Amino acid sequence: MPGIGTYFFDSVRSELFVKGGLDMTEERSASLDRKNLLRADPRGLQTKTGGPPGSPALSTSEPPARKAVTFTVESKVRYIEESAGRKTRKWPNIVKQLFERFDGRELTDNMLQEAAQLFNDHYGIWGKDPTNPRPAPKPGSREKLSKNRLRAQYLPDNANCSYVRVTVEDRLAGNAFACRWSYKNRTVCWVTQLVVHSDFRERGLATHLLIQLRHDDDAIYGIMSSHPAACLAAAQALRSGINTGFIRDIAEAMMKASPIGYVKDAELRGNLFDPAETSGIVSSVDTRFFVDHTEPLKALAWVRTGLDWPLGELLDGYEFFLILAVRCPDRSRSSSRPLSGS
Repeated sequence: MPGIGTYFFDSVRSELFVKGGLDMTEERSASLDRKNLLRADPRGLQTKTGGPPGSPALSTSEPPARKAVTFTVESKVRYIEESAGRKTRKWPNIVKQLFERFDGRELTDNMLQEAAQLFNDHYGIWGKDPTNPRPAPKPGSREKLSKNRLRAQYLPDNANCSYVRVTVEDRLAGNAFACRWSYKNRTVCWVTQLVVHSDFRERGLATHLLIQLRHDDDAIYGIMSSHPAACLAAAQALRSGINTGFIRDIAEAMMKASPIGYVKDAELRGNLFDPAETSGIVSSVDTRFFVDHTEPLKALAWVRTGLDWPLGELLDGYEFFLILAVRCPDRSRSSSRPLSGS
């Protein structure tokens, strides 16, 4: 995880500034409970960043009360240097990041409209559907999602849902939706959407959004995505290796318990679930969602230069299927493939 300076607190606004590795906070409320202030180690601020390419305007109306607010410093630090011929002094260019978490019932129409616009502008592009000679929408066009469809699909009434967003210098830079349900007395947290603005990628925002989604009682974490960066962000958020045996053992029954239609009805594919499978896929779902895979495949090739990628190939109309154990009760039952250098 990139080094950050982070403050976590409830119902209080504060600002964090970092210069030369030293941080100073300007408190805007006298009600801040310092005993509940948790601070991450800021020593890693000047870090080398890098990641797979594409790794995964606010409303003027007053938003509802925040459940949690986090300010972080951008992990990719830019420097301002003095003119040549003089001894160089480097200072980080200060960037403010604000993470906000909401219960699904708190989202206003304006917030949903902003989330839908972020999706429409930065999520993905339609590819070719080989099953349809006259595909609609047109290949190369951007995927679109209306405010009403966003509410219906990602905030179902019969589920406990959460929403996290991050703004960078007051611009909406990314967001994530999640729904929860119970499976064998364990709470499943399923990431239903993860979007990062194209101007703010490769900065660790996806990982930090997923960290903010977590609740203390979450026991299982899951995501379906065509982009390996989203899967890696989930694993990094939990500091977890990918245990393919764990996925195999619980995937089908856990999905049938889901209140989310596209998760419940998804068709599992790969030799993890069918040993006779020979196409190279390991853990995927056939969503028949024909998104252009040019960028995800480039990212996958990049990932494989340094990691043992455990989820296999990515086919058209498929997405990777990932389940992570927050607290796995019995690790001896299945094999684990840590995300380590090959």
